[in-house]
Amino acid sequence: QVHLVESGGGSVQAGGSVRLSCAASGYTARMGWFRQAPGKEREGVAAIYIGGVSEYYADPVKGRFTISQDNAKKTVYLQMNSLKPEDSAMYYCAADPEYGGGLTRPVNFAYWGKGTQVTVSS
Repeated sequence: QVHLVESGGGSVQAGGSVRLSCAASGYTARMGWFRQAPGKEREGVAAIYIGGVSEYYADPVKGRFTISQDNAKKTVYLQMNSLKPEDSAMYYCAADPEYGGGLTRPVNFAYWGKGTQVTVSS
């Protein structure tokens, strides 16, 4: 069983920055961030293999968001810069104990945090 605790988020003006953190208990092989805006499907934002170098970024966030990990703390971070109003959503941390399954699809992650809201005003 993996328990995920997210922190960070909040309200920020367009062009601003926010950092999200996700601390995991238990073993994880893949961790990532997904987001869901009202009326839209949950979509991948960024994900990473724990202890590895391969990363995934969704096209809308490339060059603005950075995912990183602190293995000692079992924590994954999402640094979000140059935020836009369209980045407003509930952001969810996800994890899975298997290396197979890829980094992009929510269905391939078994464990989820409760979510943290990010609101970007214009």
